[in-house]
Amino acid sequence: MTKVKQAGSARSAGIATALGGALSNQLGAASGSLAFPVIGPVGVVAVRQLVAAMILLPVVRPRIRSLTRAQWWPVLLLALVFGTMNLTLYLAIERIGLGLAVTLEFCGPLAVALLSSRTRNSAICALIAGAGVIAITRPQPTTDYLGVGLGLIAACSWAAYILLNRTIGARIPGVQGIATATGVSAALSLPIGAWILITTHPDAFTLLCAVGAGVLASTVPFVADLIALRRIPANLFGILMSLNPVLAALIGAILLHEELGTIEWAGIALIVTANTTALLLPSGTPQATTAGAGKT
Repeated sequence: MTKVKQAGSARSAGIATALGGALSNQLGAASGSLAFPVIGPVGVVAVRQLVAAMILLPVVRPRIRSLTRAQWWPVLLLALVFGTMNLTLYLAIERIGLGLAVTLEFCGPLAVALLSSRTRNSAICALIAGAGVIAITRPQPTTDYLGVGLGLIAACSWAAYILLNRTIGARIPGVQGIATATGVSAALSLPIGAWILITTHPDAFTLLCAVGAGVLASTVPFVADLIALRRIPANLFGILMSLNPVLAALIGAILLHEELGTIEWAGIALIVTANTTALLLPSGTPQATTAGAGKT
């Protein structure tokens, strides 16, 4: 009975940790958006990447000098994907809001999961998700097509992140590959970030919001995901991560005063349902989706 209680306690702790990491991720995105008026999404992404690298590199201490050419090329690609994914997401948030941008981005891991399955059920899930995207975008003269497009580019970047992570995981032990890619991405962001900070002269609140994005949206979720995955199954973790669009929409409404209509909420619900259903299908899809949950 004691072992059963311990297992139940570990499971509960894992669920709470996973949800805490997801909540932190969306709070970080909201924090970063508060700095947009002064340093813009590009400045926020630069600061976020620098903060993530400053925390992860000393902790992980990747053996950079020992990496081979076969190990370096996916790391460099992942570094570019990091920058593209975060920049397009933040640009989308600026134009269409936190909830809708995160929901569109979530189509990336969902697409990887469905393409990995290729069954009739996965096709149904794809149709459900497609209906959700249409409900969110609602093509009309006033639709912000650029914002929607940026959200979908972020989704493609997340899908690329998952596939590259598979390659890196097979070639580099532990999380050294992700830490190295984070460092490279930060190095690429450094000149841009420095120029923006010098020319805009941000106040303390703006810097705090940008740094908060790096801590809350990168470091905390990264650690939380590692802890949670040791306590709960990967498919359950993926289902919990499916709540990210809902959390983003709620945080956007409460903290950023972003209003979503019934149709937008229905679109979010459809995409979350499609992802949850895909994870429950008897196939290899859970690994595809959860691999992207801890993006830095």
